[in-house]
Formats: sequence, C-alpha cells, structure tokens
Amino acid sequence: MGEYSKALTSYQRSLEILKIVLPPNHPDLATSYNNIGMVYDNMGEYSKALSSYERSLEIRKIALPQNHPELATSYNNIASVNDNMGEYSKALSSYERSLEIFKIALSPNHPSLAISYNNIAIVYSQMGEYSKAL
Repeated sequence: MGEYSKALTSYQRSLEILKIVLPPNHPDLATSYNNIGMVYDNMGEYSKALSSYERSLEIRKIALPQNHPELATSYNNIASVNDNMGEYSKALSSYERSLEIFKIALSPNHPSLAISYNNIAIVYSQMGEYSKAL
C-alpha cells in the first residue's frame, strides 16, 4: 500500500519482541532484519537497507547451512541495494555469490537461477560491458 512508515514501525516492534524471546542468532531475527531492509529499500534509504540486509546475512551465516537458499536471497538483496547506489562491482560480487549458492541448492531449471543470471546481466550492461551482459 506504500505506507512504509507504518510497515517499518510494525517490523521494528516485531523485531523487538523476537529479540526478547529468541536466541540472538535465530533465523526469524534474520527474516525480521530482511523485512526492515526491504522497507528501507522501497523508501530509497539505501544505506539503512544495506545495514539491515547485512545484519540479516550475518545471522543467516551462523544459523543456516553455508549453501542455504536464504543466504543467496540475502546476497541478492545486498546486491540490489548496491546496484541502486551505483556500486556495480559490489553488486556484481554479491549477485555472483547468490548465483553460486542457488546453483548448489536448487535444481538446474529453477527460476531463481534465471533471475540471478538476469541480475548479473543488468549490472554488466550498466557497466557498459555488453558482451558480458549478453
């Protein structure tokens, strides 16, 4: 609905409660940080989004197996913010890490692989490296 401040308030309140009732590296905390990051991302507050996404990734690295798809999602979200900020080399690195994980965790024809390749191509295109994008 575009009511980002209300969403942010609710997500932050949820996070406060989860911090009380869950251990510090519980995956649900990572999801909360990810959700907060998405709101900041939609608001164009990229540095806050990046911080939230990075915190989510830190927790997921501890709580989940090293090739869990949620780690790939975290790398993808971090890449997207870096892309929006014009940090193309950082975006590319995170998109490639996301793809590596998806290749291990998912079937070869999973749609997330196609999306990952597309995201990498977009960054190469923005960098003017059209042959790599292709």
